[in-house]
Amino acid sequence: MPQTTSPASPRLVVIIGNPRPGSRTLTLARFLAERIADELPVASIEIIDLSTLARYLFADDGRVAAALTAAAKADLLIVASPVYKGSYTGLLKSFLDLLPGGALRGATAVPVVISAAPDHSVAGELYLRPVLVELGATVPARSFAVIEEQLPDLDIVVDSWVVSHAPVLRASVAAHTGTALFAQDVRVENDLVETAR
Repeated sequence: MPQTTSPASPRLVVIIGNPRPGSRTLTLARFLAERIADELPVASIEIIDLSTLARYLFADDGRVAAALTAAAKADLLIVASPVYKGSYTGLLKSFLDLLPGGALRGATAVPVVISAAPDHSVAGELYLRPVLVELGATVPARSFAVIEEQLPDLDIVVDSWVVSHAPVLRASVAAHTGTALFAQDVRVENDLVETAR
């Protein structure tokens, strides 16, 4: 649901890499985006569900071009995938491969993974974070990883992650956008970003 704030407010874009429509990945990422928007005033939340674009990815299609443009213009980007064969989905990889090098420069990104087993929860850090950094994004916080058994307590899990990481996300977005909306004790938050690196 779009948030109404000042026109200078940053844009939050969510990319869902699950090939199944209406997936738990979509539910998780949307919930996380709304909770982050409670902490960081954003102009809008745009959801890009790649399951609806899958058959058009390799065609000259305006929907894919619009999704790529939205991702490249995001100030804050949530990129979510189920863990698939120990990494992220081929659908998400195919979409990210369409972005030119440096396309995410200026964006603060949050890698999100959902896995069946705890030992797969590191996929966000090991595989998704590096590709986002390679595309130019800043990834100041740890990846958000959820295992399936935590889904019934999603509100607790999401709240805990957001409370821990909102300050570094706010500082990173402020550094990229220069907006005063995020200037709440930026000096302290910049210290937190440096510590997180």
